[in-house]
Amino acid sequence: MAAMLRSVLFCPETRLLSVRCLSNIKASSSSAESEDGADKPLRPRANALTDEIIRVDHAGELGADRIYAGQMAILGSGPMGKTIGHMWEQEKCHRAQFEQLIQQHRVRPTVMTPIWNVAGFVLGAGTALMGEKAAMACTVAVETVIVEHYNDQLRQIMESPNPDKELLETITKFRDEEQEHHDTGINCGAEQAPFYQAMTEVIKFGCKTAIAISKKI
Repeated sequence: MAAMLRSVLFCPETRLLSVRCLSNIKASSSSAESEDGADKPLRPRANALTDEIIRVDHAGELGADRIYAGQMAILGSGPMGKTIGHMWEQEKCHRAQFEQLIQQHRVRPTVMTPIWNVAGFVLGAGTALMGEKAAMACTVAVETVIVEHYNDQLRQIMESPNPDKELLETITKFRDEEQEHHDTGINCGAEQAPFYQAMTEVIKFGCKTAIAISKKI
């Protein structure tokens, strides 16, 4: 476990994959940019709502990335490896998208980033050590909170005076993929995990606390 924790603090493979996702995101918009004859400039500084949304969602997708990294470290070579790997790939791209938005909108990341980095990995690896069903219970708990969180943000954006359509589309897409992860966890036996109810409630509380902290600092 100590060796795995050291790998969390420096994980070149994850960083390279994150860069790969970011390259794909940039490539998808390159044709539109070339038509305009110039790259997109930095946007004006985000308003309070957009600033908060991008900061907390960047933190959340970082945490999700590290949770699945922890699960893969334990279960990656087993029967659940392909399923977890698929979800992890999507989370890497979610994280890469918010890394791009952080830069474009000049948003300050949460100061809790190093803590969420380690905590996410420990949560993923720790529940995976309890077995495949416990790992899926962790997935269900985390994704339940994230889907609710994204739905709240979508309502906030739509009710704002000038809704950010790009952010709306991004969060809608990611919300749907997080719901898919939740459903995968249920289908893979999450509810059969030992102490399912207690474990998921504790994880949900931790996620909600992390969200509240990351919104502000």
